Amino acid sequence: MDGTTLRALVCDIDGVILHDDSVLPGASELLDWLKSRRLPFVFLTNFPSQTPEDLKSRFARAGLETAAEHFYTSAMATAEFLQHQAGESRRVFVVGEGALVHALYDAGFTLSENEADFVVVGETKAYNFEMIQRAAHLINEGARFIATNPDVAGPRGRPSCGAFCAPIERITRRSPFYVGKPSAFMMRAALRHLKSHTDETWIVGDNMDTDIIAGVQAGLETVLVLTGVSREEDLPRFAYRPSHVVADARSLLPLLRIHAGA
Repeated sequence: MDGTTLRALVCDIDGVILHDDSVLPGASELLDWLKSRRLPFVFLTNFPSQTPEDLKSRFARAGLETAAEHFYTSAMATAEFLQHQAGESRRVFVVGEGALVHALYDAGFTLSENEADFVVVGETKAYNFEMIQRAAHLINEGARFIATNPDVAGPRGRPSCGAFCAPIERITRRSPFYVGKPSAFMMRAALRHLKSHTDETWIVGDNMDTDIIAGVQAGLETVLVLTGVSREEDLPRFAYRPSHVVADARSLLPLLRIHAGA
């Protein structure tokens, strides 16, 4: 892309705004600018175990104030995806907790351990042998296999959804449909949430394998921030490139000001 006008922003959280619960350089200034400009923005995360209210509280603990409406998660996208897919088939077996269960319940799905139309895998600290066995059995019986995101590991090596799916995939020989980044569905859901279009929306992230490829495939202007997963020396490994590369959120802000006309 060549200098598209910025009218809406999709931004990752971990590696751009926060590292664990510490604010990364420039994140506070970036948030203040977005609010002062009244620019539509959403923090888009693959982590499915926190609601927007939980994420709002996480930001507040770090000294960042923003409304819950500015968060959109893979749990929310999964519930939206299943609403499009389910019809009358609304029984789900969930490997997950908290926000994912809440999102599916709010979308009208019934949790079931014995008969299920869908097996939905998110993230849980209670992951165990019985969950693997039950999920595999239900999938082999015909349940459709859905996962919130393909991430294998989170901060400090925390096992993530992709790792939880792996033994179920090996047993069933079936791969899940991953809803979260870099899925096109997740990106379209974020654009609907913002009420924006691809040619006026930018995505900012720290991970070439999720944030940047998601933006490239969706046709958004992409910005790689070097305070998270991907490093500048990693770029030659990829066939695609971000539209921009910046050191941190502080370096990002002048770029956004230019393209937003302020």
